[in-house]
Amino acid sequence: MIPPRQVRMDTLVTTKKELALDALLAEDSTFYGDLFPHAVQWHGELYLEDGLHRALRAALQQRNVIHVRVLDLDALTPVQTPSGPNTAAIPAQPPVPNPRRI
Repeated sequence: MIPPRQVRMDTLVTTKKELALDALLAEDSTFYGDLFPHAVQWHGELYLEDGLHRALRAALQQRNVIHVRVLDLDALTPVQTPSGPNTAAIPAQPPVPNPRRI
């Protein structure tokens, strides 16, 4: 399980278009689920995958940070940096024919 960490509210990018007011006002909204919102870090951005209502409740309480479980995809995908000369422009060599034995 991914441990929660503190995240600034202004760094989160939401991914949902609609907000259900009944879920926002429900007292037992996290009774069966995780207490912490879930986010995915990809290309340096934090996308709020689950927990929009919890984040909005925190914002309405004037909180600047919340605890979020963050899956860091940037750390999972290796960054490829050129380590030598650029060989992309070098054309491929044709195969060398095998000499025939008679």
